[in-house]
Amino acid sequence: MTTPVTPRPAATCVLMRPHAGGGVEVFMVRRHIKSEFAPDVYVFPGGSVTDDDQQAERAPGLCVAAAGDDTLGSGFHVAALRECFEEAGVLLARRGTELLAIVEGDVARIADYRTALQQRQVTMSGLAEREGLTFATDALTPWAHWITPEAMPKRFDTHFFLAEMPISQEAAYDHLETTDGVWITPEEASAGYERGDFPLVFAQIHQLRELHGLGSFADARARFAGHAPRTIMPRVVERDGKPVILLPDEE
Repeated sequence: MTTPVTPRPAATCVLMRPHAGGGVEVFMVRRHIKSEFAPDVYVFPGGSVTDDDQQAERAPGLCVAAAGDDTLGSGFHVAALRECFEEAGVLLARRGTELLAIVEGDVARIADYRTALQQRQVTMSGLAEREGLTFATDALTPWAHWITPEAMPKRFDTHFFLAEMPISQEAAYDHLETTDGVWITPEEASAGYERGDFPLVFAQIHQLRELHGLGSFADARARFAGHAPRTIMPRVVERDGKPVILLPDEE
């Protein structure tokens, strides 16, 4: 019997904003067709936790834990913020007590930081020091916790966070790891998947369904905040000679 691969710690940030027709919409990026993991599908911005992510969370005064969230220090929060910045171009941070607003004169400089992070020429800690920022880790609502099935050759232990999109910033995909970026309602994304024209990975199929019917980000916080997300590790079974992924409690 093969020993399962140890899952790699990872984090994902789900940006949410009001939808013009009512309800909410979320920002999703389409992974490059040549991506080693989950190619050519729509996902929420996310990736692996780095040593610097962990160090940034443990640095005095750089991060603030939200009430009831005891996971700060593991690197998941800063990883979610970093991936959100790298893949969606949105930097959730504060200068003083105010959320960071990227005005016209700041656009080029902040974009340079994004590129430097992607090329591993600067760390999130270094960015915060240069710009006089603290990270808005308390603006992240822990929402979901998924672990890749044991049968998979590449596995992740991923914490998902919800965050309200700042009105003073714009989301844009990175043109590197991703080839598209869209704001879409959870209901529209699910319908697109069912039609076959909006490809999704297994976890996102089920997570989007959990977001159906939300009227606002406040509704999302009311639905998900205040309790630790349950851990979900799907399993792989064989049906008609083909592997099929199932939820833990699915027959």
